[in-house]
Amino acid sequence: MDASLAGKHIHFVTGKLSEHALRNMLERLAKQLGFKPTVQVLKITVAALMTTDWIVPRIEVPEGTDCVVIPGLCKGSMRLLEEKAGVPVERGPEDCRRLDEWFGQKRQDLDGYGRYDIEVIAEINHANRFSQTNLLAEATRLRLLGADVIDVGCTPGESWAGIGAAVSMLVEEGIRVSVDSFEPGEVVAATRAGASLVLSVNSRNVEAAGDWGCEVVVVPDEPSTLRHFDETIARLDSLAVPYRLDPVLEPIGFGFAASLGRYLEIRKRYPESEIMMGVGNLTELTDVDSAGVNTLLLGFCQETGIRSVLTTEVIHWAQSSVRECDLARRLVYHAVVNKTLPKHVEPRLVTLRSGKQQVHGDEAIEQLASAIRDPNFRVFAERGEVHLVGKNLHLSARDPFQLFYQLAEHGRSDVDANHAFYLGYEMAKAMTALTLEKDYRQDQSLDWGYLTEPEIGCAPSVAAARVVDQK
Repeated sequence: MDASLAGKHIHFVTGKLSEHALRNMLERLAKQLGFKPTVQVLKITVAALMTTDWIVPRIEVPEGTDCVVIPGLCKGSMRLLEEKAGVPVERGPEDCRRLDEWFGQKRQDLDGYGRYDIEVIAEINHANRFSQTNLLAEATRLRLLGADVIDVGCTPGESWAGIGAAVSMLVEEGIRVSVDSFEPGEVVAATRAGASLVLSVNSRNVEAAGDWGCEVVVVPDEPSTLRHFDETIARLDSLAVPYRLDPVLEPIGFGFAASLGRYLEIRKRYPESEIMMGVGNLTELTDVDSAGVNTLLLGFCQETGIRSVLTTEVIHWAQSSVRECDLARRLVYHAVVNKTLPKHVEPRLVTLRSGKQQVHGDEAIEQLASAIRDPNFRVFAERGEVHLVGKNLHLSARDPFQLFYQLAEHGRSDVDANHAFYLGYEMAKAMTALTLEKDYRQDQSLDWGYLTEPEIGCAPSVAAARVVDQK
């Protein structure tokens, strides 16, 4: 039992649709955690459509209340609501059936979550083919997504006369720049213009590194054997050139496992040196969504003290790699530093299967059908079927088209074109949720993690869901 909740009186505010599920959840949680719950059901069907301003004149806080919890999707300022309530007010979870997770998360030590110590370097491939305007726009976009350094990727076999001007332009905008080229002229021009890191140096160009005046990334002449790797490092030491090491991550089928082993070997061999990993050989060259790959690789980096990763966004399934690396580095830092599992901490990295499916059950849906007095429909998705619920009506089918046939058979002739479109839109979302075992909530976006977009606000959707008293 959580001592911070024991004996507390917590007042919950909800709508008609969530009342049954909320009371059932609170009955169990109150016994487990030792708090006293009270519930106020306001005259609105969908709790998520409340605003704090709308709640203020309607809330009735019982004497002795310690805290008020309103729906998690309730928008608006809390100031006036707290003044009216006279006690602290908090937003609960987006779904009341997740109150157990919400209370549990509040008990976890997540203070300071979001810290990280892995640097994200985002490469702009074929940067020489961008206009300066487009190059700056792309660099700015990547920085907003979490990139710390913008890597100007040159094109092998093409000489870029304008690299100095491009790098200078980025640096003047406060952007840290690295250059990815083995062409001596491009590297010299870029470093003179302010590039602070050169990718990459091996035995063939190490002698020139002393003239660049910046940090370099050391790669082996032959990754599988680490040929000349130690010699290149020794020469850079003698030239007093700062460096970070990259044994090179190989694609699956071309020595991936062995290349991970080389990172471990290099960490043991050079325990104090900075190391970089280029993750693109996996994210770009594997037929799989990139979020999980990025998270696993950054977890490996966090545990082995690899403090920078190079990523790119070329192939379509890796178009969000920079954002994923930014989220992942925070998650793995939290896990490793606090010696805790990276679970139930960062939901934004779960995209395809995000939003655990919540089941109301037949009893709750039947109770809702008998309690509905307005002409609007409620849509649910659970146990493999889409459920359509209205006044004294509960239809269900796997096929949404079949639901419409059933609806017609029940003589509902009041479904106009707008409402039919709305129901079709909601049922399509419900079917997607069933297919992916995601949670579906009417008039709310499906949860796609960090990719989630707000639900399109349209009058038919809101009007069909909301029933508010006019007092």
